Amino acid sequence: MRSASLPELDQSPVAAADPGSSLPADWTAGPFMEIFVRGYQDSDGDGRGDLRGLTQRLDYLADLGIRGLWLMPITESQDHDHGYAVTDYRALEQDYGTLEELDELLAQAHARGIGVILDYVMNHSGAQHPAFLRASDRRGDAVFDWYVWERDRPAGWRIYGNDPWHPSRGSRPGFYFAGFWDQMPDFNLQNPEVVAWHHDNLRFWLNRGVDGFRFDAVGNLVEHSAEAWENQPENYALMGQVAQLVGSYQRRYVICEGPADPGGFAAETACGAAFAFGRQYDFIAAAKGDRAAVGKVAAHVAAGSSRLSAIASNHDTFAGQRLFDQVGGDLRRYRLAAATYLLQVGTPFVYYGEEIGLAGAARLGGDPKLRTPMSWTAEPVTAGFTSGVPFRELSANVATHNVAAQLADPGSLWSFYRALFALRRSSPALAQGVADLVQAEDLVLRFRRQLGGQSVVVAMNYEDAARTTQMSGLPPGARLARAFPAGAADATVDGQGVASLTLGALEAAVFRVVP
Repeated sequence: MRSASLPELDQSPVAAADPGSSLPADWTAGPFMEIFVRGYQDSDGDGRGDLRGLTQRLDYLADLGIRGLWLMPITESQDHDHGYAVTDYRALEQDYGTLEELDELLAQAHARGIGVILDYVMNHSGAQHPAFLRASDRRGDAVFDWYVWERDRPAGWRIYGNDPWHPSRGSRPGFYFAGFWDQMPDFNLQNPEVVAWHHDNLRFWLNRGVDGFRFDAVGNLVEHSAEAWENQPENYALMGQVAQLVGSYQRRYVICEGPADPGGFAAETACGAAFAFGRQYDFIAAAKGDRAAVGKVAAHVAAGSSRLSAIASNHDTFAGQRLFDQVGGDLRRYRLAAATYLLQVGTPFVYYGEEIGLAGAARLGGDPKLRTPMSWTAEPVTAGFTSGVPFRELSANVATHNVAAQLADPGSLWSFYRALFALRRSSPALAQGVADLVQAEDLVLRFRRQLGGQSVVVAMNYEDAARTTQMSGLPPGARLARAFPAGAADATVDGQGVASLTLGALEAAVFRVVP
């Protein structure tokens, strides 16, 4: 009997062909929104979101004030859900649409001044990827070294509570390494041929006009032993090479997921930007009235870097539940938590639905709980997400927290986010300035943001009662004109550089410093 042929593997080289960029130079200051395309908007009634649906919602995103989109993986995958088990790095998930529809999304986003970055999975592929299928076969010697193999199962390994070594599923004997899931085998990124192939894949998307990438699991790229499997020196060098490649294109952007060492991966010699994992727990705890957390937030603000991006939550449970669920539905504390990170140094990333208080699904657990269809309306079966049957249970609070209801309410959470985004856009100091004069006192946090000749003061009252607080170090005789919230009282600085600030209960306030 003739054995089945090995699957084809596209290794064709891709030369750089930069189409340029029409985006403004400061587009990477954000804010960005992370979008799960499968859960955002369905355009064809199959119950699954797609690129055309996202394109139809670009006006909504532009009106909200979004400047960048991070799309969770849209490449072809074997999981047909989260997308991190990639089976073709140069093709789109069929549920999402065609390359031409991606081109249209990019064109329409760019016309609105919105950049689009894609999630790229360099650490591992899906087990059904042609390269791994070939490597698992005795006839696939040419790509055997594309993955991490051992003849005998290594002892003593535990990663995230599991043994990462799995028996071969093909005719080749041995064990392969897969740190996250047996269906996501790790690439051997010490093999220059694999790295060069990934670079070709990146150029494939950059040449189409994609504005950059979010890189998944960069702390896991290279493993040396059971004791040295995370944040190895090679990881930073690999990402530095990638950042150089992407940076050779006009106005492109790279940000990395490196939860165990955000600062290391944010360095200019590595990714150049990374998510500030861990900080979200502090500002959410502060918003819930934790005095110690207020001091921690102050330390984060003082050490603020434009290369570190704050989040409230994202698609992974390790980053926390949806913000609505973390604050128990208390919208005053929700607003305060949001303001805490949106007004800090760094490009903020909001998770889709955060702007309306989207909750997790009531009857789901794990990551699916966080990845529900977007609530566009209060319709209890479809939430305005689809004309068919949604692929997943809706958010638990779809009846009360949906776009249609909030657009009609000037006091809504959506209006709060829109106002803060507009404030960031109107203030270079807030969008890109440094922070100084960081002062924490009990449940009050005060700091200044500056850029060039512009200066603003930010004050947060984490107490459920009005407070008057003193801020020192300001220009003597200056006026503090209230910029947020609208209609609240201004303040003045006395001859010793001290201002008396009156803050409402659980209020975030912003003042423009007028000499």
